[in-house]
Parts: sequence; C-alpha cells; structure tokens
Amino acid sequence: MASSFTANVAATSLDPLVEPAPGLTSAEVERYSRHLIIPEIGALGQRRLKNAKVLVIGAGGLGAPALLYLAAAGVGMIGIVDDDVVDLSNLQRQVIHGVGDVGRPKTESARDAIAELNPLVDVRLHNVRLDSSNALELFSGYDLILDGADNFATRYLVNDAAAILGKPYVWGSIFRFDGQVSVFWEKHGPSYRDLYPEAPPAGSVPSCGEGGVFGMLCAAVGSLMVTEAVKLITGVGRSLLGRVALFDALGGSWREIRVSKDPAAAPITELTDYEAFCGIAPATPSDTEHTVTATQLATMLASRKAGLKDFELVDVRESGEYDIVRIDGATLIPQGRILAGEAWDELPQDRDIVFHCKAGTRSASVLAAARQAGYQRVSHLDGGILAWVRDVEPEKPVY
Repeated sequence: MASSFTANVAATSLDPLVEPAPGLTSAEVERYSRHLIIPEIGALGQRRLKNAKVLVIGAGGLGAPALLYLAAAGVGMIGIVDDDVVDLSNLQRQVIHGVGDVGRPKTESARDAIAELNPLVDVRLHNVRLDSSNALELFSGYDLILDGADNFATRYLVNDAAAILGKPYVWGSIFRFDGQVSVFWEKHGPSYRDLYPEAPPAGSVPSCGEGGVFGMLCAAVGSLMVTEAVKLITGVGRSLLGRVALFDALGGSWREIRVSKDPAAAPITELTDYEAFCGIAPATPSDTEHTVTATQLATMLASRKAGLKDFELVDVRESGEYDIVRIDGATLIPQGRILAGEAWDELPQDRDIVFHCKAGTRSASVLAAARQAGYQRVSHLDGGILAWVRDVEPEKPVY
C-alpha cells in the first residue's frame, strides 16, 4: 500500500528546486522562445533553468540524449562524470558522439557537442570514476543529479550520496527493450533503496554490454529523465517521485508502479563499499592462480589440437554474443544456466576447465561459483574474448 506521502505526491507539485537568475538576454529570449510562450514555464521558469546546476552520471546511452536536451533546454551549468572513451560500438545509441570522437574521452566529446548546440551552457568535466571517495564532493556543487549509470554499485552510491546531501536525483535504467525512470529524494519520499532494498546477486543481471540494448530506447528514457529534471527545477507538473515509469519498447506501452518510503529503514548517514554490497569481490592472490592469459590459452589450444593436452573451454556469454565472435573450440554454456545450478552436469570435475566471457567479469563469477561447488581444476581467461582478439586473432570483430 502506498504511503500517505506518495498519495500526496500524486496530487501536488513540489516547490521549484532552483531560484531564478536575474534575467534573460535578447539572445536567450529568442533561443528559448518556445519555452517562454508556455504559460507553465514562461520567463520565470526559463530563468530557473538558467540558474540550475545539473550533474549527469555517464555520457553513455542515457547520458548522451539527456545531456543534449539539458543543454537545449537552457540549463546554465552541466557537469559530466565519465572516465570512459568513445568506442565504435557506442555510436549505435550514444548520439552525442560521432565517428571522429572514437578514442576520445566521452566527457570531451560530449562537451564539444554541447558547445555546438548551445554555447551559453557552462560545461564542467569530471573525467573520473565515481566512487565513495569523490561522490559527496562532486554532488555538493550541483542542485540535481541525473543517474545514467549502468551498474548497481554506482546506482546505490548515487542514491546514498544524494540522500546524505539532501539532493534529489532522476534515475533511469535500460536493458534490451525495457526502460525505467523515477525520481528519488530521500528527505521528501522514497529512495532507490525502497525500490531495490537488496542488490541482485552479482552476475545475475547482464549489463547492456552483455545483454544488448535497443538503441532508440535510450532516447525515450533519456528524454523522460530530462523532462523530470526540468519539472523539478521549475516546479511545474507532477513529479515521478513515488512512482516508477516503465516503458516497453516492443509493446509500445508505458505503465507505472508506486513505490513507498519504508518507515522502518534507517537513515542513510555514510557511504560504504558498494562493490562489496553488490557482491563484487575484489581479486585475491588465489584468484590470479586460476587465471590464464590469451597467449597462454592459445598455446593450450594448440596443445589440445595436437593431442598433448585435454581441457574444456567454456564460453559463458549469451548466444547473440557467441554468434558475433567466438574462440574456435569453445562450448557455449551461458553464465545464467551455470549460476542457477542447471549446467553442473555438463561440466566435468575430472578435467581442466577454462571459462571465458567478453571481458572477464562474468567468467570470474562463474569461476568463483565453480570453486564453491567443489571444482578444483578451473580457471578463466583474463580480459575475455576482447583480450583474445587483441592478442591472438586481431582479424576477428569485437563488440
């Protein structure tokens, strides 16, 4: 049952998040005229946007359209947090980047695209990996956070840092054909921890890089995130605080669920180790003993082909990934089947087994599960098939 507060949210708007800037220039009046003639926005709302400071986590699938629409809307200061570089596979959905940006830091590519769209925006670059050591300092300089992160550890970190600082944030999530958007503001309503009190088991939910994403879905979800941000800044409309909007791109439909604040939950007062919270264990010396490099695996496969060595090479990716590129001689058994306990009878305990995935994360999870299940003769490929293509078969495609 929804709390009395979330029932209230459905009927009322929140106060504007940002005070208005002193005024608009003639150029700004012309640029934002389509906002100014909307009674609910008007000059006052546009002045609030001009005075707003918004931090965007990630310049990827969700961050790309969100950054463009924030800039087009006239948000005065936009911060970008991302430590990645543009890859060719990003261009299927990350529309703020172009072919000429491949290999560049995403923050710099995004900054240049924003400057081309709206040079009036002050863009601040944070080319760092967001973690517990820098989140509070980064967030403190902004009014509002947009979270486009693609992993659970970062989502919980964003939630907790925003809660400690008393700041609202807009959250978006995408996977294949499905998208989710909500607003979280711990001092006024539910937080991400009310929606997901516990992180899913490590490796149980594939990332977009592992499971794929329908490119156009990013635009639908990213633009709704900006819609919610603008509503919070200007104080218009009905916020998604207390509700989660769910988009099914295949079915072409939106629906929503309600989420209530847990009255028994302890207040969030400090940051923690979010990778440990999400079950992502750091590598240990014993783990490295169960790791092979791409060149070592190539030697092992050559020995197996010559009849000098006997072992199983198990690809734990999904079938779509296997169809794009594979290591000859590998057997496909997706991670999900192994972690669910469905495939142990397909994995012999009396032979050596090498697991591999795209980059090494999933195979490390499978390796840990196999060792816990009693397998002794197991290892995994460091760097996954990306390392294999880089070091052994560079003519093969990557994704």
